[in-house]
Amino acid sequence: MMSACQGKPKVCVIGYPVRHSRSPLIHRYWLNRLGMEGSYERVEVVPGDFGRFMDNFGRLGFTGGNVTLPHKQAAYEKCASTTAAAASLKAVNTLWIEAGELHGDNTDAAGFLASLDEDAPGWDRSEGYALIIGAGGAARAIAYALKLRGVRRILLTNRTKARADAVAADIGPPAESRAMCSMPELLAGAALLVNATSLGMPGHPPLDIDLTPLPPDATISDIVYVPLETRLIKAAKARGLCAVSGIGMLLQQAVPGFERWFGVRPSVTPELRQLIEADILASL
Repeated sequence: MMSACQGKPKVCVIGYPVRHSRSPLIHRYWLNRLGMEGSYERVEVVPGDFGRFMDNFGRLGFTGGNVTLPHKQAAYEKCASTTAAAASLKAVNTLWIEAGELHGDNTDAAGFLASLDEDAPGWDRSEGYALIIGAGGAARAIAYALKLRGVRRILLTNRTKARADAVAADIGPPAESRAMCSMPELLAGAALLVNATSLGMPGHPPLDIDLTPLPPDATISDIVYVPLETRLIKAAKARGLCAVSGIGMLLQQAVPGFERWFGVRPSVTPELRQLIEADILASL
């Protein structure tokens, strides 16, 4: 961890594209509120240039950074050392330089759990299983998180079942895959339903499923945070279900990185949440 007295950390978020990232707004908010010196900027790197950029990362003055799509797996491969979470997921979203070497972490799992704990306290005391829709990097991180929390049964379903099969196999028990055509039956026993796909984002069709079979005490989580309320979240609220939008995960996954780079653990406050929500609304 970097001490606050070790100069002015220079941090960035690396992606392609990266102009949509709210990470600079989040981290600059914390820097300002905590009265700390440091910088956080966006760096757009095309996939073909990522390896060369990381080879020069320290020489460019960067002490750490976040990694977003499509570079998370490539970042993992460039690290000399990673945390257990990053090694399990084979993806890195948080980088730092330590003893001259590049280190990596994946904070998506921790951010997901922190978001549920904050916005749906007691979610993990419900009977039933977790049902994850999707089989990409987000679904993998969420399944890993739920396994860490001790969820006894985790079902993954995806339009292409072979991809759900692969994620379930990588995560191992208690993760299992199921065919998406059996959605009504899957919903009937789910205590937690998670949309871990891009469905519902601008430019993508909505995740349009009938939530009627869900138990009345089920929790719905949607990792999509643009728009702030997806059709899935609206449908869950209309049924009186506990609904957790993706903005909580966005904010919570940023906490460990800031602490790593700047030496202070920040808080996700209502003021910060309102700031990011206002920025999202202004962009629509």
